[in-house]
Order: sequence, then structure tokens, then C-alpha cells
Amino acid sequence: MQHYNRRHFIKTIGAASLASTMPGTLISKPSGSSIWANLLHLSFNMWEDWSAPGKEMRYYRPHLRFDEKLWNDLLKKMETNHLNMVVLDLGDGVQYESHPEIAVENAWTVQKLKKELSKMRDMGLEPIPKLNFASSHDAWMGEYSRMLSTERYYKVCSDLIAEVCDIFDTPRFFHLGMDEEDAGNQKYYKYMVVRQYDLWWHDFLFLHNEVKKNGSRSWIWSDYLWHYPDRFFEKMPKDVLQSNWYYGTKFKKDKMVEAYNQLDKNGYDQIPTASNHSNNENFGMTVDYCQRHIQKQRLFGFLQTPWRPTIEEFRQRHMEAIEQVGAAIRVTE
Repeated sequence: MQHYNRRHFIKTIGAASLASTMPGTLISKPSGSSIWANLLHLSFNMWEDWSAPGKEMRYYRPHLRFDEKLWNDLLKKMETNHLNMVVLDLGDGVQYESHPEIAVENAWTVQKLKKELSKMRDMGLEPIPKLNFASSHDAWMGEYSRMLSTERYYKVCSDLIAEVCDIFDTPRFFHLGMDEEDAGNQKYYKYMVVRQYDLWWHDFLFLHNEVKKNGSRSWIWSDYLWHYPDRFFEKMPKDVLQSNWYYGTKFKKDKMVEAYNQLDKNGYDQIPTASNHSNNENFGMTVDYCQRHIQKQRLFGFLQTPWRPTIEEFRQRHMEAIEQVGAAIRVTE
């Protein structure tokens, strides 16, 4: 019976997602207070220049890849589907007053960003900043991405965190990224750098403390746990919000899925992360699995991650991602 119920739950989410695209469909307002978030990219410069075929989407661009009409349509779509949080990957898409040299061509001014934050809040969407400081995803930092663990690097990171916290009026969370910092994920990079052992922890804890100093709570990807569980649970502060992620459909006992259980067992608050990067079933399956395996008081909500730039070419992918979250909201709340 339990197996049938899980299949029915996931099937219902899929049907609800389809129904949400039909004219005249009514969407009830959720009564719960769970976080239902979607990741959107202002900047998509997360990778060094790649030489791998088929990875052109990930190449660094010296200009902003961003379509404002699509952005506005996505915000409206999130409002209609009752999402309540937008995680905005800022990167080099902002003309920071502390470090204007980082900005790409056509980057938003601070005033423009503040205007958009106000608009999101008026739509019931809580804006959360994201700057990924992992060496695997920090191409947005420009020359500073080749200065890791130097005094200059720490100063720039500190400046950016302080300025972003100020722009966002002390956000509840600050997503630091910190995923996939290993050689395997940089094998096609022209410039590779990996912090290991105590140096990785030194730099992560520095960033974490800068966030705390500015009144926000650190939020990171949890995949370090997959490779070094003992070290992770020895050194990871309990006040760091965790986003483990698994984008498949098997949900068998492997290290990626089991990390949800390990984090719960060790008392960490979680926002599990799903994606429609490779299939349309993952979000519903993630909600189902995590609601059954994570204690309610530690399950803050869920994050959807389309992993596409905010440009017209990927409109359908973005819309489907939001529909999948909206479907889960209607089924669970």
C-alpha cells in the first residue's frame, strides 16, 4: 500500500503540473509555511572556458546573458504557482560599488537590483542572494578567481558579502555554493585549482563567518559530504543550512540520496534540491522521498534548479520547472 501511495503521489504531481498549463485551471493558495524556491541566474558565468564538445552553454561570456521579458514572465509564473522564494545567482551580473571591475557588460546597477528585489517582495517572493565561491564555479570573480586563499581574495570576498547583504536588506539566507571543488569537475578547464583538507575548511569557514557577521545565515550545497562524511560532520557548523541534491529518478541507497538521511540524523536543517535538468519527475520524487525521511522540524522546504541561463532559448525549461513546484505545492499543502 505504501508503494502505491508513493506512485500515486508522484503521478498526481505530474498530472497537476500538466493541468496548471490549461486555461481556467484554479490553483488554491497553500496554507503552510514551507519554503518553495526556484533558482534563477542573473549571471551564468560559473565555469572556466571549457574545451569539451557540447558544453558551449557553460562557456564564460563577457556580457550579461539575461532576457528581461522572460525574467518578468518567470516571476509572474512563480507568483501564480504560489512559490515564495527566489534564489538569485548574482555573480558578475551586478555593478558592485565595492568592486565594479567584476561586472560584465550590461550588468545591473545596484539601483536596478534593488528595484527588482522590491518587485519580488511585492509579489510574495522572498529574494535570497547566491554567490558561488567554489573554485569550480567562480569564473564570475574574474582575476580574483586566480587569487584563492590570498589576503586580496579574502578582502574581495568580505567586501562582496557585506555589500550584497546590505543590498538585500540583511537576507534571511545567503547561498555560498561551495560545490564540486575537485579535479574531476575541472578536467576541461584551462586553469584548475582545488583547495583541500584544512585549506578548504579555512576558506569556507571564513565565508560562513562573514555571512554571520552581516546578519544572515549561510546556505551551501552539501556534496562535500558524499566524499568526506567523517570530516564533514566533524567540522560543519550546525547553523549552516544544507542543500543536498540528487537529480535522478532511482532514489536507491547511494551516497547522494543517503546524504539526506545522514544530514537529518546529525541534526542539520535542510532545503533539499531537485532539478528538471535531465527529467521532469525529479522534483516530485524529491519531495516525496524527503518528506518521508527528514524530520519535519528540520525540513525547511525545497529548491528547484533548472540550471539554464535566463534567456528566451530556455523559456520552456524554466516554465516547466516552476510548474513542477506549483504541482507539488498543490498536492502537499
